[in-house]
Amino acid sequence: MTVSFIRIDDRMIHGQTCTRWAKEFPCDGLVAVNDKAAQSDVLKAAYKSASGLKTFIWTNEEWQQKNQKVLDSKDRYFLITKDPLDMKKILVDQKFKPGIDTVIVGPCNDREGATKLGNNQSITQAEAEAFEAMYQAGYKIKFALLPDVSIGTWENFRSKFGFK
Repeated sequence: MTVSFIRIDDRMIHGQTCTRWAKEFPCDGLVAVNDKAAQSDVLKAAYKSASGLKTFIWTNEEWQQKNQKVLDSKDRYFLITKDPLDMKKILVDQKFKPGIDTVIVGPCNDREGATKLGNNQSITQAEAEAFEAMYQAGYKIKFALLPDVSIGTWENFRSKFGFK
């Protein structure tokens, strides 16, 4: 298995991801998939300097072209997206099989039109639909800012968005 951890985090890559989570899920590098970040030299440089690990920032299209290299690698990677819509594209629409079935959801900023689930964890209806699609595809979704700070799983929140 070369994907050791799957995370959705609106900050994508930061020191907390690389230190706290890597203790729980060892990794050799990070792959972040986000079109906007991958097309910005400034963002790519900032993310790469935040990790201290091998770090790749790819567009969704680059991910589709290169994801088999991640699976074939001897190295272990964190797979990170900025939002649930991108993760749904990868796991459900593209049917990528990472070899693990848990998606950890980190910070999702409070914003207009979002429902607050917990501290710094708010999602929109469109994001809820992406979580539900991942859930229906067999993924466990856990909302956890840190390994020891979790507000629960998608099962706890589905009904707030009309899913039974």
